[in-house]
Amino acid sequence: MIICKSRTELEIMHRANQVVSQVLGELVQRVQPGVSTGELDEYAEGRVRELGGDPAFKGYRGFPGSVCASLNEEVVHGIPAHERKVAPGDIISMDLGVKIEGFYGDSATTVAVPPVDAEIERLLRITEESLQRAIDQCRVGKRVGDISHAVQSHVEAAGFSVVREFVGHGIGSVLHEDLQIPNFGRPGVGQRLRGGMVLAIEPMVNMGTHEVEILGDGWTAVTKDRRPSAHFEHSVAITEEGPWVLSAPQTHMRKASGYA
Repeated sequence: MIICKSRTELEIMHRANQVVSQVLGELVQRVQPGVSTGELDEYAEGRVRELGGDPAFKGYRGFPGSVCASLNEEVVHGIPAHERKVAPGDIISMDLGVKIEGFYGDSATTVAVPPVDAEIERLLRITEESLQRAIDQCRVGKRVGDISHAVQSHVEAAGFSVVREFVGHGIGSVLHEDLQIPNFGRPGVGQRLRGGMVLAIEPMVNMGTHEVEILGDGWTAVTKDRRPSAHFEHSVAITEEGPWVLSAPQTHMRKASGYA
């Protein structure tokens, strides 16, 4: 069942997502050679709690960390650990969820640790651009396929591939609500968008094949050809005024009105 949120509920989700945004921004500043993904995870959990939230991922279906920290060929769901240290030339995606007053926020970013190859820089740029193109489609009356096609068309035109096994999702009082948001599809098809919907849109883009596999830990998804992968995500509310990016930094927020 697709749940449209009230103004009050969206304001709470905005607060949760602003904690996500702040902590992710702080994590980006801490990514440097020698830091471990376990250290990043511990920092994130502490800051989330200081800011009045609960880490949404910790314990979720048995996941042991507060941050999904995925290095290089790891697509999503990398388990943080103190023995896993960041090195020059790495890329690391960090996916963070927060719960406040019964509602969730969810966002992700990928960071490159210099020096990195120009093609890896292009991979990150194209992935982030595809997310923005998807957000531009988050308008009342549009369809899920319009979002999906915006990602796929931009990514494939650049010579990269979109992951098909994992998708974006609805979000609200449940971390993963109904309405799946694939990163591939045809425009003009799928569920029509209505005011009050909130979507976690998250392009996962591979440098090589779109195929992935799950490692023996039962969580970490890696590219089948072991080439790099990038991941960006925002939680976006559909409003009569257009997309409201709940997890964008506060200085870039627009005030929404006219939603359910």
